Amino acid sequence: MEKHNCNCNHGEHEHKHDHGHEGCCGGSCGHDSHEEAEKIYLTLDDGEELECDVIGVFEVENKEYIALLPVGEEDAFLYTFEETEEGPVLDQISSDEEFEMVAKAFTELYQ
Repeated sequence: MEKHNCNCNHGEHEHKHDHGHEGCCGGSCGHDSHEEAEKIYLTLDDGEELECDVIGVFEVENKEYIALLPVGEEDAFLYTFEETEEGPVLDQISSDEEFEMVAKAFTELYQ
């Protein structure tokens, strides 16, 4: 299991949406169990680390996004994603329109 700490410094996440997950992602992520899923640790504004399973990285209109499922939660978080030499870089999706487009693609891919 590979672990990353993205240090994105996001506080409360603006885009929490229920995508009807059962377990990791309804079994469509290819992982046999949560224990095998890749992990990313989000560092919140208050310094708390939030452990998340990586559901997947996917592309929408030539831009990469990542879907994360915080351990013990049912709602997935969606972020922009870029892999750099220093590790993954995550950022919040900039507009509601972009988020809706990404959420639709996520639902089609992982449910």
